Amino acid sequence: MTNDQVAVVTGAGTGIGKAVATALVAAGWRVAFAGRRPEPLAAAIASTGAPGRALAVPTDVAQAASVDALFARVVASFGRVDLLFNNAGVSIGGPFEDLTLAQWQEVVDVNLTGSFLCAQAAFRAMKAQSPRGGRIINNGSISAHAPRPNSAPYTATKHAITGLTKSLSLDGRKYDIACGQIDIGNAATEMAAKMAKGVPQANGTIAVEPLMDVAHVASAVVYMASLPLAANVQFMTVMARDMPFVGRG
Repeated sequence: MTNDQVAVVTGAGTGIGKAVATALVAAGWRVAFAGRRPEPLAAAIASTGAPGRALAVPTDVAQAASVDALFARVVASFGRVDLLFNNAGVSIGGPFEDLTLAQWQEVVDVNLTGSFLCAQAAFRAMKAQSPRGGRIINNGSISAHAPRPNSAPYTATKHAITGLTKSLSLDGRKYDIACGQIDIGNAATEMAAKMAKGVPQANGTIAVEPLMDVAHVASAVVYMASLPLAANVQFMTVMARDMPFVGRG
């Protein structure tokens, strides 16, 4: 199955990004796998079974020149950009009073500034191409709604992503650009593996948390991406059913 639409997925070498990029290839998209390390990108593309529909582009989303090079490469190789999945992110935390400015800045640079730079490059490409338009899907988080203990930098950036999503959704209307956000809770990836061993809770205890298959996240993003541009999933939350999010904790 092919549809000749073109997607850019950041943080595509591992975890959620890899799962989404792979699912998009399986759904017939041509996909640029972007990430900082070439080796995981190459391995992720090899696992798709359709390397001709995938492109590895080593990218540091926190660097404007690197992001510009990513989108120039995608347009040169595939001709257009129909979808950006703004997924690259880092999580650094600890007691608030002990966080360093360098730690704060690293999270802001990748999670927020990186998302801004990629969205802006995609926005410009989508505005200029013919047929015009496209879709941006930002990876928010359960942390875009409520924090975990000792997570100020990550939580602050994910709240900010919600504002970015709303602004892009509004500003993109006149160019046929849709923007939505997926908030994910406890997908089974390398980053979330610690949940199964026990993590701090709001009441001071340590508790094991349930995980869900990352394939459910991938299928949700593919659904959001498959809609016509006249329709949009503005916000979607996909989470392990029994994680301690809904209710008091």
